[in-house]
Amino acid sequence: MTPRCAYTVGVITLKDVCGAAGRLAPHIHRTPVLSSGSLDRLLGRELLFKSEHLQKTGSFKVRGALNAALQLGGPRGLVTLSSGNHAQGVAFASRVLGVPCVVVMYEDASETKKAAVRSYGATVMDKGVTRLNGEEFVRAIAADRGFHYIHAYDDPQVMAGQGTQALEFTEQSEAPDAVLVAVGGGGMISGIATVIKAVWPDTRVIGVEPEAGDDTRRSLLAGERIRLEAPPRTVADGVQTMMPGALTFPVVQKHVDEVLAVREESILEAQRLMMRHLKQVVEPTAGLPLAPLLEGADLPPRLGMFVCGGNWLP
Repeated sequence: MTPRCAYTVGVITLKDVCGAAGRLAPHIHRTPVLSSGSLDRLLGRELLFKSEHLQKTGSFKVRGALNAALQLGGPRGLVTLSSGNHAQGVAFASRVLGVPCVVVMYEDASETKKAAVRSYGATVMDKGVTRLNGEEFVRAIAADRGFHYIHAYDDPQVMAGQGTQALEFTEQSEAPDAVLVAVGGGGMISGIATVIKAVWPDTRVIGVEPEAGDDTRRSLLAGERIRLEAPPRTVADGVQTMMPGALTFPVVQKHVDEVLAVREESILEAQRLMMRHLKQVVEPTAGLPLAPLLEGADLPPRLGMFVCGGNWLP
């Protein structure tokens, strides 16, 4: 527990995130902050990469899933709906708790991520599951088996767990001018923004979405949650939500300065550059924070980049 944990802000608080950090410490990695001189020179910025692709399960998602699970007090089992990384986080949490787990995954989700979920001992249910009916599947299983449903983002304990990566980052680095964060349902950026605005109030928090799935950007501009007409088709499979979360969106409104939308080719080029210069395997969604620089976005000179995951095979 650090002195900065005395501050509180927003719907979730820095105290919530600090509590999550203590809860998670015995179970997860404290991930490093990486940099690349060659990438800095190429893009004309100083870039700091918080490397959650090196986290257990290969993604930051384990932080939120496990923080929520550890506070349940002996659940009969866990169930969730996820395209992959949160699925692995919940499966890992079920192993820590020693309870069964069912993960509802979209039929077209990554087979690599489905195999990883099964490797933690969870049951994958994906037949006939789409982004339009997945919620019905998971709630039916929860009711039938009495399992606890850990939502991928719209849960304060999940949000607080995701914020622990930012708490670590504030202890590993001096304040950057801005941090950039991939945005899906909003759980990750809600937790990160809560911490950043409490510890470094002058640091801008910038979300990044694919142009094909810019529901949060549209929602911020409209002042209310906007739902996309169809599930977004994007290489960034970790952010294929259709609408920001009911709980996450107020936090985004309060603490996020801006959300940018980027092209598919920029996401893939950012992924390629990160793998080439950082010598790390990252998934396409992890390229989102870097992508605005490739499109000439007006960004300040010192930037923090939250690398969300590395669950990818060429």
